[in-house]
Amino acid sequence: MPRRIETEAVEFQERVVAINRVSKVVKGGKRFRFAVLVVVGDGISQVGTGIGKAKEIAEAVRKGIEKAKKNMVDVRHADNTIPHPVVGEFGAARVLLKPAPEGTGVIAGGVVRAIMELGGVKDVVTKVTGRTSNAINVAHATLEAIKITRTEAEIMKLRGLAGDEAAEEAADDTAAGE
Repeated sequence: MPRRIETEAVEFQERVVAINRVSKVVKGGKRFRFAVLVVVGDGISQVGTGIGKAKEIAEAVRKGIEKAKKNMVDVRHADNTIPHPVVGEFGAARVLLKPAPEGTGVIAGGVVRAIMELGGVKDVVTKVTGRTSNAINVAHATLEAIKITRTEAEIMKLRGLAGDEAAEEAADDTAAGE
């Protein structure tokens, strides 16, 4: 179960990523409503997305920010980049995230760029693949990719190894392979 992140004491940055206008045809004409995709993050290690729907954009943005704060995830870092390449999938959207050398910057388009920057990642290369580039599905796919990343320490803990044991096992593996 994902752990709940305390959102009250932290100062978050918000970014509106996409605005969809939806119309309903009625007897007197068209009624417009708006769906807004918002990305919220602390710029260090927490990021979330939310969709707000309302008759006015301002109200939809407010609702989106509230939902995004409830759906925060931790972004795992290896210095200023992500620990390893990862692919996230949601619906028909696929997002590839790859670590990049220091100074590369965030090479990403719209939605993925906002999520990476507000999540505190400074160097990353991304590519949106799959059969759709729908902003909402891309945002969900990016968050799925972030959720499945693991740091080296987390992997060693899952394998039941401490730092020294891991170095010895790596040395044994290379010696056996020669």
